Amino acid sequence: MTAKFLEHNDDFSVATNEPVHSGKVRSVYWLKPEDSRRLIEQRQYPVAPDAELAVLIVSDRLSAFDCIWRAEGGLNGVPGKGAALNAVSQEWFNAFAEAGLARSHILEAPHPLVWIVQRAKPVKIEAIARQYITGSLWRSYAGGERVFCGIDLPNSLHENQRLDNLLITPSSKGVLKGLEGISEVDDVNITRADLERHWSSLGFERPQDIDLYERLLREGFAVIAERLTKIGQLFVDTKFEFGYATSAAGTSELIYMDEVGTPDSSRIWNASAYAQGHVLENSKEGFRQALLDWVPDRNLLLDKKRMPEREAFAGEALLPQKMLLDVSATYLGIAAQIIGSPITVPENPREEIKELLSVELGLI
Repeated sequence: MTAKFLEHNDDFSVATNEPVHSGKVRSVYWLKPEDSRRLIEQRQYPVAPDAELAVLIVSDRLSAFDCIWRAEGGLNGVPGKGAALNAVSQEWFNAFAEAGLARSHILEAPHPLVWIVQRAKPVKIEAIARQYITGSLWRSYAGGERVFCGIDLPNSLHENQRLDNLLITPSSKGVLKGLEGISEVDDVNITRADLERHWSSLGFERPQDIDLYERLLREGFAVIAERLTKIGQLFVDTKFEFGYATSAAGTSELIYMDEVGTPDSSRIWNASAYAQGHVLENSKEGFRQALLDWVPDRNLLLDKKRMPEREAFAGEALLPQKMLLDVSATYLGIAAQIIGSPITVPENPREEIKELLSVELGLI
């Protein structure tokens, strides 16, 4: 079983002049300029000859409530999770390009867990769109709030109700210091007025790009929602990320980046169950709810002020294997529906990636 998941993805010997950037799920290796130029020429990537490239490797680690979770028996990852995330993201990025929206940072996917990407300068917000009132939006609403990210909400809403209009409710990505009206903590809700007032500090190159990001978010959401409807699923809410990259013509353009429309970054509900008054999750939210039921103290996972205690608990906790294997079944199942074919799960991802980096790409 251990060979079928990739836990560590920040220790591959890729030739680079910069530290490896490793998040909860993905690690990014910035390539040396000479390697970027060589790959662009050899593999005919549609970017400028001097574009900066990176190797992005996705792990099978499972993150929830800002912690990494493991299971008994050495199951420190979810088999097939990374491959499912990459395949779904590529499907949606391709759909966006076909719809004439914007391109993504992906240039090639030479392995189910590996992307070759163009370096992009990220916009410092998480672009969140919500079609249903659930999760943190519902918790705030149930607590009496009627203004969320500067948007007025009516008094008559009930949990999990479909909203008349898609709500765009961005939050900060990272700690933003010295910006009036934005708290200096990660993942704080911000308003459209905040974006307009601090557009440059938030990473936008032009103030009119706020309108462009909202259009790309709304239209991208619509593309995914329409496709999911056809397979009996509802697109509930999601997180997009944007950045700037140089086009082949040498101009800076706003593009999609990171992942999009995956069961990790979105809520996806079964439409038939919802029509009967039930919520059946096809995303990480199902694991989050199972985890809340499993921990002895739910507040530990919900109260951000208890983060050190939460991290210590997660570092020692071993979940039942079934909890992670259920996530595997959910992710591979919904990904196969979206792609239209089963997801290829690498048999020995570490050795396969090492061979790819060394033999095919010449980066080790």
